Amino acid sequence: MQSSESSSWPLWRKILFRFCFIYLTLQIAPLTWLDSLPLVTTVTQYYGKLTDWIVTWANDAFFHVRPVLVPENGSGDTSMGWARLWTYLLIAALGALIWSVLDRKRPNYTHLNYWLLLFTRYFIVMVALIYGIIKVFGQQMVFPNLHQLATPLGDFLPMRFSWLFIGYSAPYQFFSGTMEIFAALLLLYRRTVSLGALVATGVFLNVMMLNLSYDIPVKIFSMQMVFTCLFLLANESSRLIDFFILNRPAPMSAVYHFRYTKKWMRVTRIVLKCLVIIVMLVMPFYESLSRPEYNNNTVEKQPVENGIYTVASYKINRQEQPPSVTDTLRWRDLIFENGLGSVASGDTIFRQRYKRGYFGYSLDSAKHALGFKKFFDDPKYIMEFSFSTPDTNTILLAGLRGKDSLHVELKRIKRHFQLAERQFHWLSEQNR
Repeated sequence: MQSSESSSWPLWRKILFRFCFIYLTLQIAPLTWLDSLPLVTTVTQYYGKLTDWIVTWANDAFFHVRPVLVPENGSGDTSMGWARLWTYLLIAALGALIWSVLDRKRPNYTHLNYWLLLFTRYFIVMVALIYGIIKVFGQQMVFPNLHQLATPLGDFLPMRFSWLFIGYSAPYQFFSGTMEIFAALLLLYRRTVSLGALVATGVFLNVMMLNLSYDIPVKIFSMQMVFTCLFLLANESSRLIDFFILNRPAPMSAVYHFRYTKKWMRVTRIVLKCLVIIVMLVMPFYESLSRPEYNNNTVEKQPVENGIYTVASYKINRQEQPPSVTDTLRWRDLIFENGLGSVASGDTIFRQRYKRGYFGYSLDSAKHALGFKKFFDDPKYIMEFSFSTPDTNTILLAGLRGKDSLHVELKRIKRHFQLAERQFHWLSEQNR
C-alpha cells in the first residue's frame, strides 16, 4: 500500500483510509495521552464526558447493549466498552461516507497517512512500554499467595487461572515484558518500524488470544491493539509480500518519512520526539518503582503470624457448631498473610471470591483487638475480636457476628505446597 506523493490511490484505498483515520483517531485519542497532567486533565475531562454522552445516546438509539451502561472499570469489556466500540465503528463508517462524497477528487492522502501512522505507532509504543515495564518488574501478574495456593484449582475462574500461570514464572513474565519493550523500541525509529510492527503484531496477537481463550476481560482493548499493528503492516503490505512470500527484493519504506523543508521543523521534530520518549519511559518506570505497595497493605506490623489456620472450635452464642457439608457459613479454615485474610466460608459478610471470603485485617496490640474489613479502605470493621495467643500455634478470637457472640479457636498448620517450591529440572526421567 506504499505510494509516492504524486501517485493516485484507488477508490477502495481512499475509502478504507478515511474509515481507519476516523476510527483510529477516536480509539487512540491522542488528546488523552497526558491526561494525568493537571492542565491537560481540565480539557480531557470534558472530552471524556462528551464521548460518554455520545456513546450513551447511540446505545439508547441503536445498539441496546444494556438499558443502563456500566462504565469501564477493572474490566474493559463492560457494556459501556462494547457500546463505545460499536459507536466508534458507526461514526467511522458514516464519517468515511460523508468524507468520500465531499472529498472525492483528492488523489491520495499520503501526508495525512504519515501523521496517522506516526500517532498510531507512538500509541503502540506507549502501551507496549507501560505493560512491558511492569512485566519486567514482575508486577502485572504476581506469584500465587497463600490464599490462592490453598484454593482448589477447580474453583478458579479462567482469568485468574491464567494470571497465576503467568505469575508463577518470573522468567516467563520477564521475557513477555522484554518482548513488548523490544517492539516499542523498534517502533521508535523509522528504519526499524517494519520489524517493530511485525514483533508488536506477534506480541499483541498472543495477548489477544490469551484474553479470548481465558475469558480475560480486556478482549476489546487487545483486539484494538492487534488492529493498530495490522494497520501499520497494511501500509507496507506490498513490501512484505515481496520479501516474505514472493522472495524478491523489496523497495525501501517511504510511508514513515516526511520532508521537513525548514531547519526549525527538523529541530522541533527531534526535540518533541525526545520529550515523548522520555515521558513514555519515565511514567511506566515511575509507576513500577512506586508499586511495591501493590501488595503492601496499610498494616504497620503483622498482627498475627502468616500462615494457614484450621478452625478447631467454632461457637455461636457459646454453642459449638460442628463441621458440616451443609453449613456454608461456618468457618473451616482461615489464612493470614501480610494484612490480607481469607476464610473458607460462604458468609457474604466477607468479600467472596473463588469460594473463599476475603477481608483485610489490622491489629491494636495494646488492646489485643483484631479487626476485619471487607475492603482495606473501608472506614468501619465488619467484625471486631479480642484475641489471645496461648501458644505460638494457637489464636483465640472472641467477638460478635451481628447480634450473636462468636468464639473461634484457630490452630496453625504446616501446609506444604509443591507449587511454591518453583521447581525446575533439566533432567526429568518421567513425565510430571
